[in-house]
Amino acid sequence: MKAPWRGGLTLAGLVIGLLLGYYLFKALGSAVHLDIYQEIGAALLLGALGGFVGFFSATGLQRGVARLNTFMEGRVLRASANELLFGGVGMLLGFFAAFLLTTPLNAIPVVGNILPIVFAVFFGYVGAYIGVGVARKRESRDTEAPARSRLGRPGHGKSVPKVLDTSVIIDGRIADILETGFIEGPIVVPQFVLDELRHIADSADVLKRNRGRRGLDVLNHIQKELQVPVQISDKDYPNMEVDSKLLRLTKQLEGKVLTNDFNLNKVAVLQQVPVLNINELANAVKPVVLPGEEMVVHIIKEGKEIGQGVAYLDDGTMIVVDGGKKFIGETLAVLVTSVLQTSAGRMIFAKPKSLGDRQEQNGNRLQAQP
Repeated sequence: MKAPWRGGLTLAGLVIGLLLGYYLFKALGSAVHLDIYQEIGAALLLGALGGFVGFFSATGLQRGVARLNTFMEGRVLRASANELLFGGVGMLLGFFAAFLLTTPLNAIPVVGNILPIVFAVFFGYVGAYIGVGVARKRESRDTEAPARSRLGRPGHGKSVPKVLDTSVIIDGRIADILETGFIEGPIVVPQFVLDELRHIADSADVLKRNRGRRGLDVLNHIQKELQVPVQISDKDYPNMEVDSKLLRLTKQLEGKVLTNDFNLNKVAVLQQVPVLNINELANAVKPVVLPGEEMVVHIIKEGKEIGQGVAYLDDGTMIVVDGGKKFIGETLAVLVTSVLQTSAGRMIFAKPKSLGDRQEQNGNRLQAQP
C-alpha cells in the first residue's frame, strides 16, 4: 500500500515543473521577439519540458524520502532512549568542535566558505556515533551486572540461565523436561525469538502456522503452569540473524543454549557457547539394548533390503528385523543381533526368535556330532 504523501509529492513536482516551464517561456519571450505561433509552440514545449523534469524529479525525491522513512523506522525508532540522548549530546559536541574551527577554516582561500559546513557534518556524525556507542556499552554493562548477580556464574555452585531457541520451543518436549525438574535455573526467552514465533504463527502456510501456534502454547504452558522462573529478555542486536543474536545473548548472560537444531549446535560449539541439545538427551535416556536380548515388537512395514521388516519402540527407535517381511502386521518375539548408533539416532537389528532358536539348535547339533 502506497503512503498517502507519495501521490501528492508527484503531483507537486509536476505542477512546479509546469510553472517553471511557464516562467522560462515568459523570460524567453521578453528577451526574443516571437510571433503568435512561435509563442504558442514555445509555451507548449517549455511547459511540457518543465512538467517532464518536475515529474521525474519528484519521483526520485519520493524514493529518497521512502528510503529515509525506512531508515528512520529501522534504526532511529528502534533506538533506546539512552541511545537517542547520548547520540544527540554527541552530535551537539561535534557541532561545537566544528564551530571552534570556523574562523581558521574561513581564512583558507577558495574553499574557506565550504569547509566549515563539511567539518560540521563530519564532527556531528562522529559525535553521534560515539554517543550511541557509549550508550550501548552502558546498557550492556547495566544488563549484564544484575543478570550475573541474580543468575550466578558457572562453576560457583549456582544455576545458570538456559536460553531457549525457536526450534526447541516448537518441538514442545522442553515443557515435559522442565516439569520433571531435571533442568535448573531460570529460563530465558529472548524477545526476538518471540517475534520469530509470532511471524511463524501468522504465516500463510498452514503447517508453519500450526507449528508457530504450538510454540506459543508451549511457552504459555511453561510460564503459567510450571514452577519454573521464565524471563523475557528485551536485549536485541540489530543487523544480526536470530541464531547469532541467540549466541551473543547467551555469552553475555554466561548461560547455556537449549536447542535441538543441529546446525546451531555446531556453530555454538565453534564459538565455545555451552549447548544443551534435546535430541542428544533423548538418545542418552533410551534404554540400553545388547545383542542377544529378546524383545517383542510389532512389524508395521517392509524394510529397504529384501525380506526385511521394520518395527519401532515406544521412543521411536527403529528395529530392522531380518526376515520380518512375512510378519508384517503381526507381533512376534525377536532377538537383537546388533545395535548401530548414528548422529541421527539409534537403529537395532534383529531376527525372529524362532529363526534364532532354529539356528542355535542346528549349531548345537553340529557341535554334538563326532
